[in-house]
Amino acid sequence: MPPPEKLDVLKGTLDLLILQTLQWGPQHGHGIGQAIRAKSDNILQVEHGSLYPALHRLRRRGWIESEWGVSDNNQMARFYRLTAAGKGQLTLEDEKWKLLVRAMTRVLRSQS
Repeated sequence: MPPPEKLDVLKGTLDLLILQTLQWGPQHGHGIGQAIRAKSDNILQVEHGSLYPALHRLRRRGWIESEWGVSDNNQMARFYRLTAAGKGQLTLEDEKWKLLVRAMTRVLRSQS
């Protein structure tokens, strides 16, 4: 079987993926993208042009906070962490995702 294609993250799912990744602990932007890629077996790819605007949007909404720190390679980086409001939003986003998956499954499995 050929290796799976890399897929761009679907519109509306990036927030969920970022919030879920930060549930595992604080992380800098590049690390968030790497974690999403690794956890999806290299199928989901988040481009920096999408990731950083999403991080800024989530921060404005109060779902994540950030502070400067030193990364593993001794570089200054902004580290993001989930807030209490972000944890609540993660629960809501997860519920919406599960509803969408169930609906898509029903449509895709239905017979004409």
